[in-house]
Amino acid sequence: MLFKLRQSWELPEAAATPEDIYMNRRQWLKAAGFTGLGLGALFAGRGPLASSALAAIGGYPFARNKTYTLDRAITDEVEATTYNNFYEFGSSKNIWKKTRNMKSDPWTVTIDGMVETEMTLDATDLIDRIGGTQERLYRHRCVEAWSMAIPWSGVPLANLVKFARPGAGARYVRMETFMNPVIAPGQKQSWYPWPYVEGLTIDEAVNELAFLATGIYGKPLPNQNGAPIRLVTPWKYGFKSIKSIVRFTFTDERPVSFWEQLAPTEYGFWANVNPGIPHPRWPQRTERLVGTGQRVPTQMFNGYGEQVSDMYAALGITDPRELYY
Repeated sequence: MLFKLRQSWELPEAAATPEDIYMNRRQWLKAAGFTGLGLGALFAGRGPLASSALAAIGGYPFARNKTYTLDRAITDEVEATTYNNFYEFGSSKNIWKKTRNMKSDPWTVTIDGMVETEMTLDATDLIDRIGGTQERLYRHRCVEAWSMAIPWSGVPLANLVKFARPGAGARYVRMETFMNPVIAPGQKQSWYPWPYVEGLTIDEAVNELAFLATGIYGKPLPNQNGAPIRLVTPWKYGFKSIKSIVRFTFTDERPVSFWEQLAPTEYGFWANVNPGIPHPRWPQRTERLVGTGQRVPTQMFNGYGEQVSDMYAALGITDPRELYY
């Protein structure tokens, strides 16, 4: 007899929303003409959430990859789409209202640096070419000690790396977001090192968990969540998950990320979730679940150690405390 051991981050069947209820709700919304609207628009009079270039791909909701499950209930859609950090639009959590002027269609993405052929593609064309669109359930842990559980749609970042064909000397992927202070008032604040930059090692970029999200809750990403393409790295703190990406640069030099430039004693390159290493201004041992307010213990690597710990051990780093900064 075969026994399947449940992984530490998996959701018990009893805690999951039954698929027939979840899908019937989506079908009802579609039949009622509410496709593309957030629940906040339906029940709070907030108006439709902005659509993105990736809406042209179609196919939403995409099939869920059942390899990636959760140990908690999915965060309410309204909470996840109205409680956001997006410093290009301001430092408050209700920036969803300020993102409405952002036009994410059309949207172009450049792939350059140490690659076989540099190119600039329409976002829809890029996602179509690299393939593998699917839905995954991931936890999202912010360095501010709050967390969510989100159904993301998108493609593995490894697919983009393979498509880009980086040279043997490329060791990092540097990612950059848009720069347009006219529609993003936060970028007028000169004390920030705009544009927003993030980076991963090539090994991190091809890890099975690294994900380029194009959708959320079975619909294309709204602007406030990083339309039309954002990074999702669930074992890292959320500030690593750069939004609204316009450029992927393959390089042999380690990128200096946005928050690392701004506050190097508080935010480092690695930013792996480690409850044993406190932020200089608050502890990290627990996290607040957005929507319920419940506090739960934070897990090492946000509970994804099985997928990433060997990757860091291969670097010769055996003490995970070194991988916070």
